[in-house]
Amino acid sequence: MTTTPHTETAPSVATGRAGTSGVLFAMCLSLVLVVASVSALNLALPDLAIDLSASNSALTWIADAYTVALAALVLPLGAIGDRLGRRNVLVVGTIVFGAASLAASFADSTTTLIAWRAVMGFGAAMIMPGTLSTITAAFPPEQRAKGVATWSGFAAAGAIIGMLAAGALLEQFSWRSIFVASAAVALAAALAAVLLAPNTKDAHPHRPDVAGAVTTALAIGTLVYAIIEGNERGWAEPVVIGAFVVTAVSFAVYAYLGLRTEHPLLDPALFGIRGFRAGAITVLVQFMAVFGFFFVGLQYLQLILDYSPLKAAVALIPVALAVLPTSMVTPHLVQRVGMKAVMSVGLFLLAVGLFLISFLDVDSGYLPFLGGLVLAGFGIGLSGAVGTAAITGSLGRGQQGVASAMNDTTREVGSAVGIALMGSIYGSHYRSSLPDSAAQLPPEAAESVRHSAAAGLHVADQLGARGTALADGVKSAFMDGLSASLIAVSVIVLAAAVGALLRAPKTPPTAD
Repeated sequence: MTTTPHTETAPSVATGRAGTSGVLFAMCLSLVLVVASVSALNLALPDLAIDLSASNSALTWIADAYTVALAALVLPLGAIGDRLGRRNVLVVGTIVFGAASLAASFADSTTTLIAWRAVMGFGAAMIMPGTLSTITAAFPPEQRAKGVATWSGFAAAGAIIGMLAAGALLEQFSWRSIFVASAAVALAAALAAVLLAPNTKDAHPHRPDVAGAVTTALAIGTLVYAIIEGNERGWAEPVVIGAFVVTAVSFAVYAYLGLRTEHPLLDPALFGIRGFRAGAITVLVQFMAVFGFFFVGLQYLQLILDYSPLKAAVALIPVALAVLPTSMVTPHLVQRVGMKAVMSVGLFLLAVGLFLISFLDVDSGYLPFLGGLVLAGFGIGLSGAVGTAAITGSLGRGQQGVASAMNDTTREVGSAVGIALMGSIYGSHYRSSLPDSAAQLPPEAAESVRHSAAAGLHVADQLGARGTALADGVKSAFMDGLSASLIAVSVIVLAAAVGALLRAPKTPPTAD
C-alpha cells in the first residue's frame, strides 16, 4: 500500500463472473457484515448489563474492542491485501471473523466477550479494505462514482440492517444469537467473494512499513483507552496521562518516519492534499457522531420508551430511508453545486439533527426523536458519500489501496472514538445525576444502579411500588447523560462543517 502510482493487476475489464453488479453485491455483503457488527450489539447492551453484570465502562469496551482492533489494524492488513490479493485476504478475514463470532456466543464473562470481540475486529480489518479498493480498482472510471456512492450508502445503512437483524433475533433468542448469525453471514460473504469478485492487487508492491503499522496501531489503541479509562479512573490518573502521552508520541513518530520513508504505509504528506484532508475529516467526524449516537440512542428507545429490541431497530429505519437515496444522488449534487457546498451542508444537517435530539426529556416520546433522526440521516447521506469520493478521487487508480484503507481507517477511528467519547460523557453524567436515594440502597444494589441505567431499572423493578421513585431518578439521570453526550458531539460536527466551508475545495479532486 504505497503512495506512488502503480499498475493494478486485474484492471477494470476483469470484474468477475457476474460483472460489476456481482462485484458490487459481494463487496457490499462483506461491508454490511463488518459495519453491522459495530452496531448490532448495541441492542443487546441492556441484556448484557444484567446477564454479565457489565458496568457502563465494560459495555463501552464490549462495543469498542471490535472497533479499536479494526481501526488499528485496517491500514497494515490493507497493505497485505495489496500484496497478496484483496479478495484472498478478505476471504481469510471472513473465516477469522466467523470463528471468533461463534466463539463469542459462548462467552460467560465481560473479559471473554471483549477478547473475542477484539479478534472479530482483527478479522474485520482483513475484510474491510478489500471491499472499497476492489470496487475502485475493478470498475471502469465512468462507473466508479456510482459504485463508490452505493458502497457509501451501504456503509451507513449497514448499521441499520445489522440492528434490524439483531432486533429480530432478540425477540426470540438471547444476545448470543447475534454472534451465531454473524458467523453464518461471514460464511455467505466468503462464498460470494470467491464466486463473484476478482482478486485485484498491486502489481509492484513495496517492502512493508512495519514502523508505520506499529505507530498507527499504538496511537489509535492508546487514544481510545485513555478516553474510556479517563472517565472511569479519573483524568489525572498516571495511567491515563501516560496513555495520552503515548498517543501523542506515536502520532509524532508516525509523521516523522512517514515523511522520511520512501514507501510509507500512509504518507503523511497526503494530508497536504485539500480534497484528501477534507474527505478524511468529514468521514471521521461523521462516523464518530453516528456510532456514538447508536451506542446511547438505542438505550433511549429501550430504557426510556420501553421499546423491544426489534421495535427499537425498526424505529431507526428512517435513517436508512434517508441515507441510501441521498447517497445515490450526492454525485449529481456535487456536479451541480460543488463538493464544498455538499460536504458542509451534510455535516451541518447532521449536527443540527443530533442537537435537536439532545433537548429530549423522559416524556418526549418518539416523534421529536424521529425529527432529529431524519435530519441527521440526510446529513449522513450527503457527508458520507462526498467524503469517501473526496478521498478516493484524490489518488489515482494505482493508489486505491491507500485510498480505501484511509477511508476505512477514518471510519473506524471515528467509530471507536465516538463510542468512547459519547459513552464516557454519558456515563459520567449519568452517575453524577443519580438521586441521593440510590446511595441509600444496599451496597450491591447501589453498585448495580451506578453501573448502568439498565441495571438501575432492573433493581427498581425488584423493589415493586417502592422502586417507582428510583426508576424515575435513573431515567432522569440517563437523559442527562444522553443530552450531554449529544451536545458534545454536535459541537464537534458543527466545527467540522465550518472547517469544510472554509477549507474544502469547491470541485471534487480527480487524480485518475
